[in-house]
Amino acid sequence: MITFYWYPKCSTCKKAKQWLDDNKVDYNQIDMIETPPTKEELQQWWKNSGLGIRRFFNTSGIKYRELGLKDKVDQMTEDEAFTLLATDGKLIKRPIVTNGEKVTLGFKESEFVENWK
Repeated sequence: MITFYWYPKCSTCKKAKQWLDDNKVDYNQIDMIETPPTKEELQQWWKNSGLGIRRFFNTSGIKYRELGLKDKVDQMTEDEAFTLLATDGKLIKRPIVTNGEKVTLGFKESEFVENWK
């Protein structure tokens, strides 16, 4: 079973949800604003993904800009970055889809086909 972390008002999340539904993928849905992933979950996904820490940030988000994170993320330790992300679901790139081992951030149909079909 995969877990689908999303923000219901996010158009990208809606597209990802539609793809999952159209492809009859079973998933557990979690509103990442009401229930953000924990620091430990985020760290594990990061380690499993092979992606840079910056990829986990919603770099186009208002909160990201308000906090001036563009110039700060690269100076943060892993612990600082994931502690901050776990405090506010709006700081996290969305949607996140994971089965505990694999993880995708955002919605690219080709990545969904490769990982979740």
